[in-house]
Amino acid sequence: MEEKQLISVKLAEKKISMLGAGIHNVTMEETMCAVDGFITAGGLHQIITLNAEILYQAQFNERLLSLINKADLVTPDGSGIVWGADYLGVPLKERVSGIDLLWEICRMAPEKGWRIYLLGAAPGIADKAAENLKMKYPGIAIAGVRNGYFDINNKEEIQNVLEDVQQAAADIIFIAMGAPRQEYFIEDYGKDLGVKIAIGVGGSFDVVAGAVKRAPVFMQKMGIEWLWRLLCQPSRWKRMLNLPRFVGLVKKTKKKQGL
Repeated sequence: MEEKQLISVKLAEKKISMLGAGIHNVTMEETMCAVDGFITAGGLHQIITLNAEILYQAQFNERLLSLINKADLVTPDGSGIVWGADYLGVPLKERVSGIDLLWEICRMAPEKGWRIYLLGAAPGIADKAAENLKMKYPGIAIAGVRNGYFDINNKEEIQNVLEDVQQAAADIIFIAMGAPRQEYFIEDYGKDLGVKIAIGVGGSFDVVAGAVKRAPVFMQKMGIEWLWRLLCQPSRWKRMLNLPRFVGLVKKTKKKQGL
């Protein structure tokens, strides 16, 4: 069996289902083993770090739900996903968030020789994130950096982005455009990027760049990192309404299943 097929089979054995979406029940260590395997196997692999907000959106967005279920690896990002799985009787081992996965991949990159590309965020943010990553992980190969301020409907601009990534010869691309735009971009253009792994990481570049502070560790452990983000960015309140809606949907699902 080919390497790629073998990895897919092993990951499929770790999959649970919640609200119609397949989520891999993996630890960070297992996720990193999959990352290493994806790069060795070659070809494009999409990783989605799924949180409750995205999963709720997917209930009313067939394309997004289909995309989640087609991804090579879907990690449980967010306390809402971990809570929901536990509530439905399919507990997950741990949370594997996008920002934590970004840090871990970049920590391993110098040793493994992985080349990283940062695409997305506001002008200057990805550049600063790249600088900080180089300081934190000496020897890391940042193959390229580009902000996310380009017209997704402009073929010429898209082609420029694709050519820039191709020329960088990166192994892994982190795309910070917000969900589901970043996931759609990977679906539409992933195979033209020339990378082995594509990961949407939302607002992670802002954290890496130091433009936004991550929640204190105690809040992360308590599962209320969402509250910190709301306090720091009150404009997110409308998006945050999806969290109680998600909880209600999970409870409704459990009742229907008679669990």
